[in-house]
Amino acid sequence: MRINKSLIRKAGLIATASLLICSAAFCTAVRICRVGIPVSINSFAARTTLPTGNNNYRISQTASSATSKNKEKTESSNSEKSEISEEENSSVLNEAVKETDSQPAPTEFETSTVTEEDIKIYDKEHEGEEQFPVLEFTSTDGNISYNGVQVKNTASKDIDIKKELESELGFTIDKSDEPQVLIYHTHTSESFLDYDTGYYYESFYPRSQDKSKNVCAIGDEIAKQLNAAGIVTIHDTTVHDNPSYNGAYDRSMETIYKNLKKYPSIKVVLDIHRDGIGTDTQRSKPVFTVNGKKAAQIMILAGYNYDNDEEYTDWEYNLRFALQIQKTAAKMYPDMVRPLSFGDFMYNMNVNTGSLLIEVGADSNTVEEVRYTGYLLGNVLKEVLDPDKKYGTKNN
Repeated sequence: MRINKSLIRKAGLIATASLLICSAAFCTAVRICRVGIPVSINSFAARTTLPTGNNNYRISQTASSATSKNKEKTESSNSEKSEISEEENSSVLNEAVKETDSQPAPTEFETSTVTEEDIKIYDKEHEGEEQFPVLEFTSTDGNISYNGVQVKNTASKDIDIKKELESELGFTIDKSDEPQVLIYHTHTSESFLDYDTGYYYESFYPRSQDKSKNVCAIGDEIAKQLNAAGIVTIHDTTVHDNPSYNGAYDRSMETIYKNLKKYPSIKVVLDIHRDGIGTDTQRSKPVFTVNGKKAAQIMILAGYNYDNDEEYTDWEYNLRFALQIQKTAAKMYPDMVRPLSFGDFMYNMNVNTGSLLIEVGADSNTVEEVRYTGYLLGNVLKEVLDPDKKYGTKNN
């Protein structure tokens, strides 16, 4: 039977447009009725973040000429591929927390080597598939700024960046052997491309249970740097988005509370994600360069308590923390940060006064690029969380 690709393409565009219109209408209704956003809406929004600010797009020099084709399979927030069984998932949950003293933490980034032979094997494995381009961009400017600190404010509230930077944080890091930082992943299976070829194949599916290839690899790098600096950090790699994607934020909240109960000394809670930018036939990745090496830009999310949720009255402390990271990262590694995203959302940031969601790169960044960013972000956090420095005061 001959498949009419034109009809499939049109049907896909109509379906996508309908979904976006329905989603926008529903979100507007929620805002008007001042109803608290449910977890399922939060999880959808986190996966559809668009690049913000001044985006300079470019095709990687290594990109091959890619043809266009409408893929018939699309990733949905309502149904994800079940890649592991319930039994395997239980095993992951039981062995999720990586204790801090299990291995010495290196202070230098350990680079992975990719050879021409690796690329040849990669291409051979996908022989016969269509290629699609990966565009690179660097996002730098928000809609408000102060002294180089860029913010994309979509919240129903104006903010004074200068005032927030001069206000105290909601926590103090102590010189202690007790854990003070928790890293976890609501969408644990979010993964990346293996190679920086400038293209991806039609079968590319950016989810993996291999923790060396998904967002857990980023958490590892951050935790190594913090632990090496004496800021004891727990990296919990519990899988929350498989076998079911829906309800991931509810499950990750359970993981947070489990850790806070076990380690009441925890002050900072970081949910590490990656973004997804592009279409079925073209993807985009945020990049910058440090010491001649390509890395993935990050985007920090801080939420506003727009519906007066009694459990989220301390939202402003999270914003201050986010702004300190934004400011420090911009100074240490220019172009590292996309504009900070401040909006009407919660994403489990109500658990304490040091809770943030951070997007590291996008699905078309490579594992090497996001690992390098994890290393750099670890260095930034060491600076912000240094117990000998008093961030959130007029002197910093």
